[in-house]
Parts: sequence; structure tokens; C-alpha cells
Amino acid sequence: MNTRYVIITPVRNEEAHLRFTIDSVASQSVIPAEWVIVNDGSRDRTAGIIEECSRQIPWMRAVHRPDRGFRSNGGGVMEAFNEGYAALSCRDFDFIVKLDGDLTFEPEYFEKCFGRFDAEPCLGVGGGVIYNVMPDGTRQFEQGGPPFHVRGATKIYRRACWEDIGGFWPAPGWDTLDEVKANMLGWKTRSFAELHLVHHRPTGAADGRWRNLIKNGRSDYISGYHPLFMLAKCLSRLRHRPYVAGSIALAYGFIAGYISHVPQVDDPELIRYLRSQQLARLRGGQTIWQ
Repeated sequence: MNTRYVIITPVRNEEAHLRFTIDSVASQSVIPAEWVIVNDGSRDRTAGIIEECSRQIPWMRAVHRPDRGFRSNGGGVMEAFNEGYAALSCRDFDFIVKLDGDLTFEPEYFEKCFGRFDAEPCLGVGGGVIYNVMPDGTRQFEQGGPPFHVRGATKIYRRACWEDIGGFWPAPGWDTLDEVKANMLGWKTRSFAELHLVHHRPTGAADGRWRNLIKNGRSDYISGYHPLFMLAKCLSRLRHRPYVAGSIALAYGFIAGYISHVPQVDDPELIRYLRSQQLARLRGGQTIWQ
């Protein structure tokens, strides 16, 4: 394949998992033109692992950021990503990939992904689905949301789509807003259900389940979710563990955004489109949620 792609991987305290991801990328049948790993102020051996491996892999580069002293969900990741993007020396890429540093996947993963993009010219954002390894060694699918959603841990953007959406919103909710905006502009976005990645640190594990659900509710507020759709989401959440507590956490995060006057995404047209899609979904109409 003649596909040229670049990868940007923001990481923080990933010494236990980063080598898995480095081995997976280095083993790809189609290797990237450039891979920038951004060490976002890690306090463990992450920086040393990146430096060691970048000396062995010619298309891998390291960027180191100072320790801010705390985890910054959403915004911190985007700041690290944008610093990695600015450090890219390859600018004639066909695809740009945002990839977490705690994943493993098969050697043909990117080749198969690009094959799906080739078969669907209007596909702007894609990526595989994520599985967690359970204590007994089995794999469990990590719930990923509606069909148009691609998990933030593994997102591939066609260059034209990336330029159309103007990059990421630098705050929680970025990994939904990018897809909503892409759809608004005429692109399609979807996960590739047949392509699997193993997540060695499940989403939200660093924050704990309760705080992660609150964070998700706040992200939905920042993204401009319609209150009626959010109510339906909280009611639907009652079917999953933790049943009532999970719905309360989501609602709390959403309502707290209103009370605290947290800034929402500065794109009224995007919010109008998002809410129209959500209301159509509640009415049973055709939307990106189906």
C-alpha cells in the first residue's frame, strides 16, 4: 500500500503498557511515515521507554511536556496531542491517527482499516472496536456507544475530513464532537466491528467508575446535548451496572455543568445540528444514532 499515515500518541504514566503498543505499531504490515509519542509529564519510566525505543525506530519521535501536577481529562490530552501535531515533520500524510499508549492489535490492523477507507470515499473517521482483558483471561467488549462513534483511544482521520473539522475541541467531549461535526459536513464516521484492539487499562480506570461517569455527564453538557436526550440517556443507563448510581452520576455531571456555568463548545451551528439529531432520535427518525 502507498498510504502515508502519521500517528500521535499522548501518554501519561504508561510504563506498564506502552511497550505493548510500541511492539504492535512496529509490527504493522504498513508502517507509519512518522509516529510522535508525547510524554505528558509522566512520573514513572514512560519517558525513558520512549527515548529508548525512539533510538531503535527511525520513524518514531519523542516530545516531552512538563508535569502539570495532575491529570487533566480531555483538555490535557488535546493539549498533548496538539503539541505532537505541531512537532510533525511529515506533512504530506493521507491519514492522521490518534492512538492511546495502552493498546495491542494485530499486525494487519492499519492495513485493514485503510482498506475500508479505500472502499468508502466518504468515510472520514474510522477505527476498530476495543476489548478489555478480564482477570480470567477472557476478552470483554468495551461499550462504545452509537454506530457513528469511534473510541477516542483509536481514531483514524482521512486528511480531507481532518482539515474540514478543524482539529479537536480542546476539552472533554472532543471524541464525540469531532464525529458530529464530520457528519454535519457530509462525512461518514463508524467503527469497524470486525477489527479488534485490546485495551490494557480500561477507559476511566484511572479515575474510578463513579468519577468517570460524572466526567461523561459533564462532557455531554460541554458538547451541548439536549436535556431531553440526556434524560433518555440516564434512563437507558439504568439497564447497566451500577444501575441507579450510574444514572445519578451521569445526571449529576450534566446538571453540574449548568450550575457551574462550564463553557460549552463554541460552535452554535454544531450544537443545533447535534440537538436536531438527538430530538429526531427520540422521535424515532433517521439520525446518525441509528
